Amino acid sequence: MADTPALETPVWLITGCSTGFGRILAQRVLARGWRVVVTARDAAQVIDIVATADERAMPAALDVTQYDQIDAVVAAAQERFGRIDVLVNNAGYGYQSAIEEGVEAEIRAQFDTNVFGLFAMTRAVLPLMRAQGGGHILNITSVAGLVGYPGSGYYAASKHAVEGWSDSLRAEVEPLGIGVTCVEPGPFRTDWAGRSLRQTASRIPDYADTAAKRLAATKDISGTQAGDPVRASDIMIEITQQATPPRHVVLGAWGQDAVVTRLRQRLAEIEGQRERALSADFPNP
Repeated sequence: MADTPALETPVWLITGCSTGFGRILAQRVLARGWRVVVTARDAAQVIDIVATADERAMPAALDVTQYDQIDAVVAAAQERFGRIDVLVNNAGYGYQSAIEEGVEAEIRAQFDTNVFGLFAMTRAVLPLMRAQGGGHILNITSVAGLVGYPGSGYYAASKHAVEGWSDSLRAEVEPLGIGVTCVEPGPFRTDWAGRSLRQTASRIPDYADTAAKRLAATKDISGTQAGDPVRASDIMIEITQQATPPRHVVLGAWGQDAVVTRLRQRLAEIEGQRERALSADFPNP
């Protein structure tokens, strides 16, 4: 391994590998012969992923809300592999409720993982990427990071936060050779709805046809989603090999159509308010 140029066998660090995209992505990266730091809150849940990867895979216990663990994992990765070429901020989960019925503790826990943990993880890896002169950060957000739906207000807020933050991050690190891409999946056939989704049931009748209806529909989609997580993982890998990686990658036909429709509507609405916008400035002398 020491005789192989580093960029021919890039080092990935993926958070949240026990299930879903993180697990499949780790397997697909290892299948290419590359090196991966495979993390999960319980490292025992990823032992099977690294079992046949020899020295190319390093399992690690990582809860992104525990910042001492973040520092320890990044230090261990640097000691083991000498670099981190791709950081995949995948750890996260969904929380659904009507806005009015959201539970404060659930909302804060959502942000601790989906937002503040992702921020801390990135801050820990950036010094290494700067020192090595490049890298790529993949933030797994969601269609909900670009479109808000009833019942998903707090989840959408967490993903919108990452999207806006990623714009600023890209502006700061792109000149340093570090790419930043947000991956926005629609419905994919993972166990997200079964294992990575929390809900606070809606009991207010006024929300029966909005938030409550969507909460029920989300729970019923497992196993029927059109999105293929293996194909999606391969797309993520391809993105990191591009000289100029995209800022956004929406995955799945449903998500692509939803995002394009919403952004066109938003642009038309903003452009329709142009005269009002200009009238807010001091008049020209």
